[in-house]
Amino acid sequence: MKSSLPLISTKVVSPCIVMTTTKSHHNVKALVTMKTLLLKKPLDVHSLFITNNASSSSYIWRKLDTYSFHKNNSTYNLFLKSSLPLSKKVISPCIVMATTKSHHNVKALVSVKKSDDGLLKNLVTGIVGNNHLVLELVSSELDPKADSKGETIKGKAHEIEKTKDNVLYEATFELPTNFGNVGAVLVENEHNKEIFLKNIVLDGFPDGPVHLNCQSWIQPKHDTHTKRVFFTNKMYLPSQTPSGLRKLRENELIELRGNGEGERKSSDRIYDYDVYNDLGDPDTNIALKRPVLGGSKQYPYPRRCRTGRKHSNTGDKFFWLSDEEFARETLAGANPNSIQLVKEWPLRSKLESQIYGSPESAITREVVESQIIGYTTVEEVIQEKKLFMLDYHDLYLPYVSKVRELKNTTLYGSRTLFFLTKQGTLKPLVIELTRPIIGDKPQWKQIFTPAASDSTNLWLWRLAKTHVLAHDIGYHELINHWLRTHCVVEPFVIATNRQLSTMHPIYKLLHPHLRYTLEINSLAREILISANGVIEDTFFPKKYSMELSSVAYDKLWQFDLQGLPNDLINRGMAVEDSNAQHGLKLAIEDYPFANDGLLIWDAIKQWVTDYVNHYYPSPSIIESDQELQAWWTEVRTKGHSDKSEEPWWPNLKTQKDLVDIITTIAWIASAHHSATNFAQYAYGGYFPNRPTIARNNMPTEDPTKEEWEKFVNKPEQTLLECFPSQIQATLVMTILNILSYHSPDEEYLGQLIEPSWAENPTIKVAFEKFNGRLKEIEGIIDSRNANSNLKNRNGAGIVPYELMKPFSGPGITGKGVPYSISI
Repeated sequence: MKSSLPLISTKVVSPCIVMTTTKSHHNVKALVTMKTLLLKKPLDVHSLFITNNASSSSYIWRKLDTYSFHKNNSTYNLFLKSSLPLSKKVISPCIVMATTKSHHNVKALVSVKKSDDGLLKNLVTGIVGNNHLVLELVSSELDPKADSKGETIKGKAHEIEKTKDNVLYEATFELPTNFGNVGAVLVENEHNKEIFLKNIVLDGFPDGPVHLNCQSWIQPKHDTHTKRVFFTNKMYLPSQTPSGLRKLRENELIELRGNGEGERKSSDRIYDYDVYNDLGDPDTNIALKRPVLGGSKQYPYPRRCRTGRKHSNTGDKFFWLSDEEFARETLAGANPNSIQLVKEWPLRSKLESQIYGSPESAITREVVESQIIGYTTVEEVIQEKKLFMLDYHDLYLPYVSKVRELKNTTLYGSRTLFFLTKQGTLKPLVIELTRPIIGDKPQWKQIFTPAASDSTNLWLWRLAKTHVLAHDIGYHELINHWLRTHCVVEPFVIATNRQLSTMHPIYKLLHPHLRYTLEINSLAREILISANGVIEDTFFPKKYSMELSSVAYDKLWQFDLQGLPNDLINRGMAVEDSNAQHGLKLAIEDYPFANDGLLIWDAIKQWVTDYVNHYYPSPSIIESDQELQAWWTEVRTKGHSDKSEEPWWPNLKTQKDLVDIITTIAWIASAHHSATNFAQYAYGGYFPNRPTIARNNMPTEDPTKEEWEKFVNKPEQTLLECFPSQIQATLVMTILNILSYHSPDEEYLGQLIEPSWAENPTIKVAFEKFNGRLKEIEGIIDSRNANSNLKNRNGAGIVPYELMKPFSGPGITGKGVPYSISI
C-alpha cells in the first residue's frame, strides 16, 4: 500500500462536524449499515465512489464501512479508495454522518383471474386507460387517533402485466416505521364488472413479504357500499386478535350475517338461512305446488342459504342381469351406504297396522333356510352375522298410494335379503314387495327368489330386481347423496361464514371443505330438485321426491352417525375392536367402501387432531372461544333448527369434541360425497343396471287375464316397459355424465397446502404428514384391487374400487376425493 498519503485514523482529537441525515423514506429492501467515516483531509481531497461492482478492474478497493442501499433494482455500495494508509490518530477535522429512517416503501402485487372481455372492451380499455383497484393497508396495531381500529394507508393498484391466466396489478405505499405490522387489506374494485381476486403479496418488509390468499369475487364499487377486507394468512383465535383488527373482524362477521331482510342479489355476500320454499311454482301451474320443507313438524329439513329466488305464494353393461353383480354393488357400487346387518327375526314393520296392513313380513324362515348352504337355521345365520338386508320398506310404504296416483310410475315397500358366502361375497336370497291398504284394496305382498325352477319365475325375479334397483337409486340420490352431503352441509357453510372470522384457525381448516357448495346447491334447486326438474321427471317418487327426503331427515338423520365408524356400527357392518385395524372389525371383510374409507377417515382425523391440538392446547381455550361456540350453537339452533333439541348433538368442550366434529364435517364433504357421486355414470349411465323408475306394477299384482298373458308371451317386453322411457334414460345418462366429471382445476383432499397453513411451521409439518399418508393410501388401494382374493373388487368384468383414491386427473375417472362438494 502506498504510504505517501496521510493516514486515516480511528481516533478523533480535533473538532468534528456531525451531520445527521434523516431520510423521509427508503426502500424496505435496503440493507443499511452506516458507521462513521473519519478522514484526515476534507472530502474533496479523497474521492468517494458509489459503485455496484466492488471488484472494478480500474481500482483496488478497500471497503472501510458500508452504506448499502437499494434503488431501481440495483444495489449500491459506498467505498473509499484503498490506497489510503490507515493510522491510529486523526488531527484534522472530520465529518460524522448518520441516517435514521421514518418510512418503508412497500410494493403490493395483486393477481386477478383473467377474463375475456371481448375485442370491443379491449379496444376501449386501450384508448381510455385501465381501471384500478384501490388498496388500503390496515395496521394490526390500534391507531391512537382512531376509535378501535388500526391505522390505514391507501393506494391505487395499476395494471402492469397480463399473463395467460392472470392480470397483475401493482401499487406502492410509504408506510411510517411506526405503522406496525400489516394485518389486513381493504379492497375496492373500480372496474365496471366483478373480478376474481386471487392473491395479494406485499413486499418490502424487513421480515419478508406478507401474503394474503383471497380467492374471492369482488363486486364493482358502484354495486356495494362496503370495502372488501382480506386478512393476512396469519391465523388468530378471537382472544388473540391484534387490537387494530378486532373491530374489523367483528364488523366483517356482522356484514356476512346480514339482517335477514330484503331480496338477495347475486352480488350479495350474505349468509342467511331459509327453508326450502322455492321448489314449487303453483303460480304458473297448481300441479307444480310443493310443500315447504323445513320449519314444521310435518316436513323438517336442514336450512338452505337464503337467495333472491322467488318464493311461491302457496305453500348391465356390468352383468346387469347377474345376481352376483346385483349383490356386489351394495358393497362397492354407487350406493354402498345402505346395506345393513339383520339383527332380529322375524322381520316386522313398525308402521301402524290399521293404516298399512299386517306388520309381519312375507319372508318366512323356510324361504331363507332353503338357500343358506352350511347353516341350518335363520337364528344361526343371524348369530354368525351372515344375513344382510336392503330395507326400503317402512320409509317407502306410506308413499305407495300417493305415488301410484301419478302417471307412469309405481312404488312398493321393499326388503331384499343377502347371504354372506364363504368366498366373502353376497348372494341375494329373496325380495319382498309390499303394497299397503289403499282404499278398498287390502294389503298385498309377495316374495320373489332367484332359485327359480322355471322361466316365468326367473322373469318375475328380474322384474322384482328392477323395482329394488329403482328403490335403491332413489334412496341413493335423494338421501345418501343429496340429503346426507349437499343438503346437510349447507348450514355448516352458512354458520362458518357468519360466525368464524376468516382469520380464525378453524375457519381456515374448514374452508377448503366448504368451497363451491352453496353455488352447486343453488343450481340443484333450480334444475335438479325443483318442481318438474330432472329428479321429478325421471325418478319414481316424482313430485314427492323432496318430501320423501324430508321424511328421511326427520326419521333417520343424526349428526353423530355421519362419521364413517359410527355409520358402520349403526348399520351393524362393524363393531368396535381395539385389536383390529382402525379399532373396528368389519362384518364383511371384503367391503371396499368401508376398507378404503376407513383409511381416508383415519388420515383426516390425524390431520385434524394435529391441527386442533396446536391451536387449542387446553379445553379451557375451546370453551372460551366465543366465535367457535357461537358457530356450533348456530349450526344446531339455526342451520338444523328442526332438530335442535335432539339429545345426540355432541358437546363442544374438549379437543376431542372439536376433532370429532371437524373430522365428521370434513368426511361428509370429501370422501362420503365422492363415494356417492363419482361412480354414478359408471353404474347408472347404462340405465338397465340402475333404472331410476319402475313404471309398471308387478304382473302378479291383481293382473287381468290379458296382462298376464302378455307377460307370459313376451316377458322381455314387460321388462322394457317397466324400465325408464327413452327420454328419461337419455336425460339421466346426460346428467350422471356431468355429475361424475372432475374439472381440470379440481382441488383434491390434501394435495396442495393452503397458504395460511404453510406459514405456520407446525401446521406445515402436520399437513406434509397428511399429504404423505394420502399418497400411501393410493398405493394401498392399488394393491387391494390387484388382490385376486378380494372378489368384490377384483375379477373378470369387475370394476376396481377406486373411489377412495385421493387424487385424479380431469374427466370421468371413477376416482379422486375433492375437498368439497363442488359438483
